[in-house]
Amino acid sequence: MSNDQPRNPLHGVKLEQVVTDLVDTFGWETLAEQVNINCFRSNPTVKSSLKFLRKTQWARDKVESLYVYAIIRGKPLKPQFNTSSRVPAEPSVAATPKPSAANSHIWKTPS
Repeated sequence: MSNDQPRNPLHGVKLEQVVTDLVDTFGWETLAEQVNINCFRSNPTVKSSLKFLRKTQWARDKVESLYVYAIIRGKPLKPQFNTSSRVPAEPSVAATPKPSAANSHIWKTPS
């Protein structure tokens, strides 16, 4: 039985390297936006994050999937927005549809 995992992008990568690479690339604030866990928000350190991620499988899965998505595959992160802090955009004049002249004859009343 072979231990080779040629298609597993995380094979041979330690959790400490995953967290360190994410922090070096994005910083703690962006990382906390992408993965909403307290160890990234409140007084974050690599050591405290590793301690939490080793005990909590769902959080580790999220961090590892972000690592594969952003670092290994090179995909850009999607911005995460808090719905309470969103400012509604003002409608633009260009966004309103202009009436089409193609069917304008059906709305005219006979004189």
